[in-house]
Formats: sequence, C-alpha cells, structure tokens
Amino acid sequence: MISFEVGQTEEEAFAFLNKLKLIKLAVSLGSTESLIQHPASMTHAGVAPEDKIEMGIKENLIRLSVGVEHPDDLIYDIRQALEKVPLKEALEV
Repeated sequence: MISFEVGQTEEEAFAFLNKLKLIKLAVSLGSTESLIQHPASMTHAGVAPEDKIEMGIKENLIRLSVGVEHPDDLIYDIRQALEKVPLKEALEV
C-alpha cells in the first residue's frame, strides 16, 4: 500500500485516475489486483474537512494497493496516466 499526491487539486487527481488502464478505481483495496482510490471523496468522504487536513487526507491524495501484476506493467500504467494529465506542477515517476 502506498499513498502519493498528484498535482495540487482534486481535478488533477481524478484526471490521473481516469487515465489509468490496468489499475482499477475501487473503494476497497483488498485484492490480488492493483486497486487505487481517492480517499478524500471515497473512504473519508464523510469526514469533516478540518479532520481530513489533520489526518493528511488532501484533495490530491491517491492511495494505491499494489497487486500481483508485473511491476513493469504497473509502472507503465502510472507513467502513461501521468503523462496525459496537465499538472500545474511537474512530477517524475
């Protein structure tokens, strides 16, 4: 399980999530396949904004549960999704 931030906004985070092809968006992250989520609008949607900030749940936070796929396939999927998202801040994979 890893967490990372994409860009600076929720829009940038979802633009990334929507470009993934192999990794699937899911609320539950327990599986043999790689799954990804946006905690601020999924698992922590009902948490007060000030509590999210205190917990480090930002609007651009992504949580990824890595499955059994080949690492090169996962890296490719993340890279191609990032390359298609116009980010305000440059990121490297």
